[in-house]
Amino acid sequence: MTRILFVCLGNICRSPLAEGILRAEAGDRPDIEVDSAGTAAWHVGKAPDPRSIAIAARHGIDISRLRARQVCLDDFSRFDLILAMDAANLEDLQAMAPVGARARLRRFLGRDVPDPYYGGDDGFADVHAMLEKGCKELLAEHGNAT
Repeated sequence: MTRILFVCLGNICRSPLAEGILRAEAGDRPDIEVDSAGTAAWHVGKAPDPRSIAIAARHGIDISRLRARQVCLDDFSRFDLILAMDAANLEDLQAMAPVGARARLRRFLGRDVPDPYYGGDDGFADVHAMLEKGCKELLAEHGNAT
């Protein structure tokens, strides 16, 4: 079992979109568990940004029931891999991580996934394409279901 947590700033744009994409790509693989969270608490309990919901829906994925949450200390022991959307999120996670944390921390794509929050719909489409490609690569990296 590989437990993966996607993390962005507010958990309403990039990370819930990545969660939805990975769930869809993984299908019913029993060896993959996925969740998302934010480093900040601004949107805790709220649904993803309507533009993230819309771009996911255009690709047959429903993320409307997801709710934002903030990263907690238990995440560092519960998850195997915590994937930050950008360098600032990674720095925040590294600062939060308890000594001896089990989770490996890294930027999801090895580079920043731009935050589309202050832009238009095109930014969400671009981010979706980046995340979809990254999720396919992540699944390939973690092999076939056992």
